[in-house]
Amino acid sequence: MKKILYMTPSAPVLREQMLRWVPEGFVLEFALQTDQDYHQALLEDADYVFIAGSRIGRYLMQHAPRLKMIQKWGIGVDKIDLEAAKDLGIHVYITSGANALQVAEHTLLLMLATLRKLTYAQKAMRAQQWVNAELRTTCMQLTGKTVGLYGFGNIAQQVAKQLRGFDVELIYHSRRRAAPEIEQQCAARYVDSETLFSQSDVLSLHAPYNAQTFEMINRSTLSLMKPSAVLINTARGELIKDVDLVDALQNGRLFGAGIDVFIQEPPPVDHPFFALDNVVMTPHSGASVQEVVDRVIEHGFNNIHLFDQGLPIDPADRIV
Repeated sequence: MKKILYMTPSAPVLREQMLRWVPEGFVLEFALQTDQDYHQALLEDADYVFIAGSRIGRYLMQHAPRLKMIQKWGIGVDKIDLEAAKDLGIHVYITSGANALQVAEHTLLLMLATLRKLTYAQKAMRAQQWVNAELRTTCMQLTGKTVGLYGFGNIAQQVAKQLRGFDVELIYHSRRRAAPEIEQQCAARYVDSETLFSQSDVLSLHAPYNAQTFEMINRSTLSLMKPSAVLINTARGELIKDVDLVDALQNGRLFGAGIDVFIQEPPPVDHPFFALDNVVMTPHSGASVQEVVDRVIEHGFNNIHLFDQGLPIDPADRIV
């Protein structure tokens, strides 16, 4: 029997769900802690790793002599040392497109919640304060706004499609411009990054975390944005320089922010975001819906099975 290690500590209900999908000929073991020495011991006889939010670097890979492949839950690979994997001949795959629809829905949720000051309204209601008149003069609608998407992959394109009913003007910037037919399908117009920042009423981040995107939202880029603008991040926390965003939110240089991802997860209890009524926060839950779990599990295990049999895998899933 070949061993798959699910390396990210998870709830019992998820473990039960995953066990129902294990391919024939494999045994699935679950990591219950995040300690590196503990992970090292589990990796000694692992043939495959299935991983969600945990980190796996060169040291652990070097102590996994049988490891052939790392399968990522979702698409973000910033916690996997890709250079080490390449050096050691360990392949890395993702579940491309498996949760794009759900993250897109969550992106719209954050847009609406931030524009309608949901955090502030909920706080006031729980304190028995009726702020109806105040919200009427301070909230904004999404309909008719200019929405900018930084990055234009599967998730961003789903966001574009879901925004159709809001009659927005949609602009985007990406390292690679999309094909004309995709732009037409999404009713999206390509612009340079400076135009994206300066024209967007709502700016939504959909770029991967890498050296080029690290802290791309900072004092300089925030200064290009409208004081009435909203920033949404369902990508990676590292894309934002938190101290600069907090300063802009506190001093009226940005209307609000909807944040699902953080540099440290969970964020520390003294993080300034917690004290700001113009920030809507969720716990990296953009893809956390019942309907997507089985699909991602099946996708990931199928990739492992195909790899083990030497059969072709969708090129969109291949990272290393």
